[in-house]
Amino acid sequence: MQPLVPDIPVAVIGAGAMGSGIAQVAAQAGHQVFLLDQREGAAEAGRQSIAKQLQRRVDKGKLEQSALDALLDRIMPVNELSELAGAGLVIEAIVEDLDIKRSLLANLEEVCNASTILATNTSSISVTALGARMKHPERLVGMHFFNPAPLMALVEVIKGLATSDEVAQRVYATAAQWGKKPVTATSTPGFIVNRVARPFYAESLRLLQEQAASSATLDAIVREAGNFRMGPFELTDLIGHDVNYAVTSSVFNAYYQDTRFLPSLVQKDLVEAGRLGRKSGQGFYNYAEGAQKPEPATVAPASSDADTLIVEGTPGPLAALVTRLSENGLRIIERDGPGRLRFGKAVLALTDGRMATERAAAEACNNLILLDLAFDYSRASRLAIATADQASPQAVNDACALLQKAGIAVSQVADRPGLVIMRTVATLTNEAADAALHGVASVSDIDLAMKAGLNYPEGPLRWSDNLGPGLVHKVLTNIQQSYGEDRYRPALLLRKNRFSEKGFYS
Repeated sequence: MQPLVPDIPVAVIGAGAMGSGIAQVAAQAGHQVFLLDQREGAAEAGRQSIAKQLQRRVDKGKLEQSALDALLDRIMPVNELSELAGAGLVIEAIVEDLDIKRSLLANLEEVCNASTILATNTSSISVTALGARMKHPERLVGMHFFNPAPLMALVEVIKGLATSDEVAQRVYATAAQWGKKPVTATSTPGFIVNRVARPFYAESLRLLQEQAASSATLDAIVREAGNFRMGPFELTDLIGHDVNYAVTSSVFNAYYQDTRFLPSLVQKDLVEAGRLGRKSGQGFYNYAEGAQKPEPATVAPASSDADTLIVEGTPGPLAALVTRLSENGLRIIERDGPGRLRFGKAVLALTDGRMATERAAAEACNNLILLDLAFDYSRASRLAIATADQASPQAVNDACALLQKAGIAVSQVADRPGLVIMRTVATLTNEAADAALHGVASVSDIDLAMKAGLNYPEGPLRWSDNLGPGLVHKVLTNIQQSYGEDRYRPALLLRKNRFSEKGFYS
């Protein structure tokens, strides 16, 4: 399907940060853009905001003044819906209210040509519901940009029940021509990103509530071991807890209060206290001038008389850690065994979703120290560990000394199922697998959405495949057994993959 050619005008309704950003994207692609906002002077203010932001690029020599002038000439503030009649694509980016959006769409059907595509930038309202009262709902499609629209690559193209394939395909092609990375999804609560991302916040919030570690420590682990751009607490402070909590509650209620999406009491308290994050000056962190962000808990330098790492069996994902230790001069001995590492008194293993204390008892291995997952053990600068209650102080010391030999900062967290990164990745994968099972989007589009929309280091389904068949299913099964909650039930596709010994891409 061919995209809209630049000769075809585009209209954007709503000149706030998102609407102005979308207008900039369309203008940069060569379209004449009509920018409309019901607030007097808002459309011109949106245009001036674009000019101000891009002028900084001109001042830095990254954009020619002539290019900026030409772009601004293509953005035309207008005052009436009737002035949008000649647009080939109209994108609404107004308030998230079903009735208000429905009213606007009804008016647009009267004003615009029959061939005009009508798009909604809604992040939470059903495209099917928005189109239900339209005369021609087949012309309505979701075109969900991410903020800031000029910088964020992802566009979710959302098909309502009545959306025509031709309209969806043309919007997809247009978004791609505009330099975006589009994905196609069906109109289900949260679409792809706002649904699949819930565990990224929820699991760290639960670990905080369970006193596994401080917010600063959990954030540091997520960044420095998981390779995510931001930790969940600094990210929700940036988003705003009122916004993040509202989205979680919306998805929770939309899925008939499925416990997988259960909102956090910790975040609810912040919202009720008015501690909304950066915009209020206080969230998990204090943003007052001169306030110092707390440091993550890091184990003090440890020493050990041990000089040999014994690798028992296949180390699996820990293989890169073994290589890293070898490159740092540690002597390595390999022998048969259950995939564990021995160093001094410490017996180290990758978490499988059980608590270290439980696993130590089951495996008759008192000095068990569990290692968290890392995105890349060869580069991780921090790693979380959990120790069995039965472990001796010397075993804990030896484990910390081992990791520190590789230049890894160690954060010891309370003994909780799945630790931090493994638990986060497993639950993200679970939600992504469930979305794929129900036809929300393809496996590849789900992974692309999470990388392009939220800057994840890897798509959760690809990440699961990289860990090896069955591991995420095993972790989730053990976490579910520990809590006895339906929240951690493994998705059907994960269970199927576990028995076929295949991955999502094989």
